[in-house]
Amino acid sequence: MLNLILLPILGVVTLLVLFSGIFIVKQQSAAVIERFGKFTSIRNSGLQLKIPVIDQVAGRINLKVQQLDVLVETKTKDNVFVKLKISVQFQVIKNNVYDAFYKLESPSDQITAYVFDVVRAEVPKMKLDDVFERKDDIAIAVNRELNEAMEDYGYDIIKTLVTDIDPDVQVKAAMNRINAAEREKVAAEYDAEADRIKIVAKARAEAESKRLQGQGIADQRREIARGLEESVDVLNNVGINSQEASALIVVTQHYDTLQAIGEETNTNLILLPNSPQAGSDMLNNMVASFTASNQIGEAMKEQNRKQPEKTKRKPNNGDA
Repeated sequence: MLNLILLPILGVVTLLVLFSGIFIVKQQSAAVIERFGKFTSIRNSGLQLKIPVIDQVAGRINLKVQQLDVLVETKTKDNVFVKLKISVQFQVIKNNVYDAFYKLESPSDQITAYVFDVVRAEVPKMKLDDVFERKDDIAIAVNRELNEAMEDYGYDIIKTLVTDIDPDVQVKAAMNRINAAEREKVAAEYDAEADRIKIVAKARAEAESKRLQGQGIADQRREIARGLEESVDVLNNVGINSQEASALIVVTQHYDTLQAIGEETNTNLILLPNSPQAGSDMLNNMVASFTASNQIGEAMKEQNRKQPEKTKRKPNNGDA
């Protein structure tokens, strides 16, 4: 009876022991096997067997690319405190799983220490503006230092990136003010240039307008003179001399001007004199002026004619 009870129990224990010798390793990972605390082998992905009870899975190593973000605060050459976020992408070398598992207790702490050391050695050599411009140089320096150090521990540093540069709040505010002032200066220069172009264009337009206006006035006066000449010629043909013709034309233009002024309802122009007898007075004055002018001209001609005769009658000093 006792044997009947123990047999099932022994069978179950045997199955459990046998199943304990079967284990699974996931893709992109490796398992480290130890026998009585001593390293035995490394098992890759898939279904694996080990000696039950004797062999143990000491640990598993992730073979995927991993990323570690390290925040470093340091000072620049121009005494500005700045925080840099360094992202380190690393991976365990498949053939060096033993070194990665047994040589380092905490690879993250080891990488962080090297990042701090390199960043605090490189950034104090640069000014704040250079940190932004040469962030790739910082990343290359960190990557080079980490590769040299971590390769011996079975780790490959794939890429190192400076993902964020964060100066002090007051420094950022000052930089923003400088940037805003610089942009306002550029905007003011563009506005001034636009105003200058408008002024020059306006001056050129006014000069062209006045040139055309002067040309128009000159053409107008030329046509008026030509018309007056033709009018005088017509009046001369009917027996009116030049003086009377000129007086008649002036009086006619005077009355034409008065008529044009009367047609405008909102005009403020006043023509002086504007009395009814102004036309006849103007005509009489012009005729008198022309007569006086002719008399003066005749007198000057007579005087010039007599002057040579006196010169001829004057005796020379050699006559005796």
